[in-house]
Amino acid sequence: MEIVSHRAVWTLVFCIIILSITKTLKQTFITFKRPKVRARLFLATILVSINWQVYIWATNNGHVVDASLGYYINPLIMIGFGVIVLHEKMRTLQWVAVGIASIGVLILTIDYGGLPWIALTIALSWGSYGFVKKQLDLGALEGLTIETLIASLPYFLYLLYLGNEGSGQFGHGVGITLLLISAGAATAIPLLLFNGATTRLPLTVIGLLQYITPTLTFCVGVWIRHEDMPTARWIGFLIIWIALIALAIDLVKSSRTVDNSVA
Repeated sequence: MEIVSHRAVWTLVFCIIILSITKTLKQTFITFKRPKVRARLFLATILVSINWQVYIWATNNGHVVDASLGYYINPLIMIGFGVIVLHEKMRTLQWVAVGIASIGVLILTIDYGGLPWIALTIALSWGSYGFVKKQLDLGALEGLTIETLIASLPYFLYLLYLGNEGSGQFGHGVGITLLLISAGAATAIPLLLFNGATTRLPLTVIGLLQYITPTLTFCVGVWIRHEDMPTARWIGFLIIWIALIALAIDLVKSSRTVDNSVA
């Protein structure tokens, strides 16, 4: 909770600095005054807070591999939103990918002795967050600023409470203090780079690049944090990777039928 609180507060500070430099701060607050936008961003704030809380809890409690699984599943969640909510039609390879991934999740569920709730919560919260943001069609920095503005009051009050109790880590060492402050930049900079990349790269490339983050997270969990990986878990992950390969093939094939310059 303390890490998430610092992440929200320092992300807001970082975003305000960037908006001030780019002279778009006033426009962002005008956007914030729109009731419909504010309501949807309030929902987005709740979803991203759930995602941050579960991800950071997982990282600090030996579940880095489970966290990576959540982001591997996320593309399939987005497909689900497209089909169920937006009534989009799925191509054959997409159906194959969803079917294969479902088998992988089933195997992992049996291995865990219950639903892999960490992975599913991360995937559902991030997928839902992405869906809400897609409906808003706001710039990455603008949306993030308003979200963290909404979230910052309770988080800031919590940090004041920790400071008053003397149990907060902020200021109790140069290293940990700098890390907590840098959480803002570490949150905002990737979003800014992603936003810039979407205007410069084909959507096919953007889609395939999405697999880098969970792959790096998985490597950290297995080879740096040395988390337990029984045979059944390897099989479950392997099946989900096969599903993602099918999605990647579908992405490449479908991109040949559209003009990538639209991206």
